[in-house]
Amino acid sequence: MKIIKVNLKERTYNIIVGYNILPLFGKAICKLNLGLAAYVITNAKIKNRYAGILTKSLKKCGFEVKFKLIPDTEKSKSLKTAYSVIKDITLFDSQRRIFIIALGGGVVGDLAGFVASLYKRGIAYIQIPTTLLAQVDSSIGGKTAVDLANGKNLVGAFYQPKLVFSDVAVLNTLNSRQKKTGLAEIIKYGIIKDPYLFSYLEKKYNDILALRPDILEFIVSRCSWIKSKIIEQDERETRGIRTVLNFGHTLGHALEAATGYRGYNHGEAVALGMLLASDISTKIGLIRKAVGARIENLIENVGLPTRISKVSLGSIIKAHYRDKKFIGAKNRFVLLGGIGKTKVVKDIPLELIKEVLRSRT
Repeated sequence: MKIIKVNLKERTYNIIVGYNILPLFGKAICKLNLGLAAYVITNAKIKNRYAGILTKSLKKCGFEVKFKLIPDTEKSKSLKTAYSVIKDITLFDSQRRIFIIALGGGVVGDLAGFVASLYKRGIAYIQIPTTLLAQVDSSIGGKTAVDLANGKNLVGAFYQPKLVFSDVAVLNTLNSRQKKTGLAEIIKYGIIKDPYLFSYLEKKYNDILALRPDILEFIVSRCSWIKSKIIEQDERETRGIRTVLNFGHTLGHALEAATGYRGYNHGEAVALGMLLASDISTKIGLIRKAVGARIENLIENVGLPTRISKVSLGSIIKAHYRDKKFIGAKNRFVLLGGIGKTKVVKDIPLELIKEVLRSRT
């Protein structure tokens, strides 16, 4: 079991990574003084798999437990669902001191954190991520949000969890597409911050897809550490440091929105977004073609998409204007200066964006 500390003064918390550690969860939170009752937000599939283990672990330490189920879909990240959950919490919270547990992937984690930030102006919450993508990325850093019809994560808050508890054993239930989705964000970390990790992925991606426990522990821990160090320097993305985590996300989010969150899942969209950002970097002379080729080869070898289909260029362009990194009418892209080197570039010409999009269709 490995522990990574996210040092944020009074908001400091740990990320615990291990194999088959879910039965130890109750013991891990006993001394955090979170409350007396756990309100667990999850979906039906995850509840069926892990409710028994989690409930036993919590009740053994004296916690009361209630589960709230939400649909297993991106559409659950909505103001409507958030209101429904908050309304249910008010009924459960009568004469109780509660805290929230997000048991699931990125959708559950984002929604639960958003609800926790709003209810009573903020109550404690914990992330128990159950997907590879959530363990290495979305559960860490305190970004909480819901989507609107015209854009992803447009309503949200920075609100840090009290603990992130990553049991890599739960990843054994992931299907092939979910594993590849998580690998997209892992590849991102190698590209933006860690040449060693990128080279490691080029050699070991099959072992990750095969869910080798030792490899998973190493990968989740390393990505968690990379992100934690970035968060410590720029918690609320005001210094430009945290912006590098958005590599591939500007056009990736646009792809998701353009397909109504039904075409590409998040990892697939980010993979394409990284390729598009790499293409722009090549076009304006920031990187050599060989660097872009390495990135494309790894993404293709993993089984993630490298070509855009079933979505119009116009709808992608329209969606990209809603990206949160825009400053006024000017876009901002996280681009590359090499593996492990990033550069934020403002005002990329629209014709260049269209050109790289066309080249990927």
